[in-house]
Amino acid sequence: MNKYLINLLVLVNLIFFNNVYAKENFMILKLKTGDVKIELFDDVAPKHVERIKKLANDGAYDNVVFHRVIDGFMAQTGDVRFGNSSSDNFDLKRAGMGGSDLPDLKAEFNDLPHERGTLSMARSSDPNSANSQFFICFVATPFLDRQYTVFGKVVEGMEHVDKIKRGDGPNGSVSDPDKIISFKSL
Repeated sequence: MNKYLINLLVLVNLIFFNNVYAKENFMILKLKTGDVKIELFDDVAPKHVERIKKLANDGAYDNVVFHRVIDGFMAQTGDVRFGNSSSDNFDLKRAGMGGSDLPDLKAEFNDLPHERGTLSMARSSDPNSANSQFFICFVATPFLDRQYTVFGKVVEGMEHVDKIKRGDGPNGSVSDPDKIISFKSL
């Protein structure tokens, strides 16, 4: 009888903790056309995942525009300083030049490929300058592999990412950009 009870308790704990872990590693990115479910990879990019979760769950990404969108490449967003369309600091001409008030992150380059739907951190030429900005790949971009930190991937709703308004200006800048409605953990 005791053996049965112990096995049952172990099974219940495994189910409960796997469920908690699974929910903690998925987020919902709400766009104007629908929800995008994202899986986070904290096993290969723990500090980047921690940063994304913190900023997202604090509401920092809500109303932030996709300031750089290049057809056949990627959609970039996450400038919480100048890219938040509901903030007094919003400046579309400076969107892409800001970050959060948190310190920059050290690179966590890994072997995950930049495939369609990959989320990766944007940065300057300094590999250790990622802060809050990230991009979502429309297509495979292997030339970015091990050069930028991959931290997640779209698992549902890529059709909504595909509908993000493309850039009409230099280097993919968008004059009337789409924005993140909200970004939260499940």
